[in-house]
Amino acid sequence: MTPFATLHHADEPLLLPNAWDHASAHALAAQGYAAIGTTSLGVAAAAGLPDGAAATRDETLRLALTLGSGPFLLSVDAEGGFSEDPEEVGEFARQLAVVGAAGINLEDGLGPTARHAAKIAAVKAAVPDLFVNARTDTYWLGDGEGTLERLDAYQEAGADGVFVPGLSDVEEIAGLVKRLDVPLNILYSPNGPTVPHLAALGVRRVSLGSLLYRRALGAAVQALTDVRAGHTPNGPTPTYAEVQAFSG
Repeated sequence: MTPFATLHHADEPLLLPNAWDHASAHALAAQGYAAIGTTSLGVAAAAGLPDGAAATRDETLRLALTLGSGPFLLSVDAEGGFSEDPEEVGEFARQLAVVGAAGINLEDGLGPTARHAAKIAAVKAAVPDLFVNARTDTYWLGDGEGTLERLDAYQEAGADGVFVPGLSDVEEIAGLVKRLDVPLNILYSPNGPTVPHLAALGVRRVSLGSLLYRRALGAAVQALTDVRAGHTPNGPTPTYAEVQAFSG
């Protein structure tokens, strides 16, 4: 079992913060997190490109190259693999592994189950040690119908873990945990179960997705509003030297 896979089988679930650039990744790692993920929304928005449209392949690979040698294990949000050709997705995964990625997140976007399963199988064939977190969007884009069938297919294709963003019902989460043979990843929501509650349900990985990126944007706008109104911005502000240090 790889070090990254081991984090999914520890006493506590893996709480995975998602970064969008070098500084954010190193700032999060400095808080003691052994693994850092990327957020496709943050990567896309920073480049002025749409998320979920297979438009950020180069940006994603470039960020992985920047972060892959960092003092943390890196999991890359690769949308749907930036191709509908499983072999091309496998090759992209191989490139991510070469620059240091320990994991990849692949979403089905409610495309055909068989096609996504083929992508997963291609990645595992190309890079057996790369942790594949197979995401289904049955709750993110739909009403949950077909979740078990998709997850069963993704497990059979070789997924090391499965991800069901948008699912927050505690009974349904507990039911999935009992049915799965691999770790379940849930997307944290401020309106959903807390991390301790998810841990008690058997969830093994909790992702923050784009939450930190969106909060950072919100904090920047709020700070500007406070300054304009004659108030001192609240909240921690890293010094110039601290941010410089993240560049190592």
